[in-house]
Amino acid sequence: MASLHALIYGRVQGVFFRDFVSRHARALGLSGYVRNLPQGGAVEVKAEGERPKLDSLLEKLHQGPPGARVDRVDVEWAEYSGSFADFRIRYWD
Repeated sequence: MASLHALIYGRVQGVFFRDFVSRHARALGLSGYVRNLPQGGAVEVKAEGERPKLDSLLEKLHQGPPGARVDRVDVEWAEYSGSFADFRIRYWD
C-alpha cells in the first residue's frame, strides 16, 4: 500500500478533470480526494491504495479527460496512512 500526492498543471479546471479523476479512482478502489487549487489553476490529487492501482491512476492523470491539456504532473510518493475511507471530490476546504 502507498500514498500518491499529485499536482496537475495545464488546462485542468473547467474541463471535468475532478470528475474524471474521481470516477477512475473509485473504479480502482482507491481512497483520497481531488480538488481544484485556487492559486495557479492546478488540480491536487491525494490517493491511497495498492501501488499498481495508483500507477494506473497516475497514467490517467497524465492523460486527462477530453478538453483538458496536461502540461505537467508533479508527484510525491509516501507511505500509506489510511486517512481516507473513500474517494471524494473536495469543493472547498
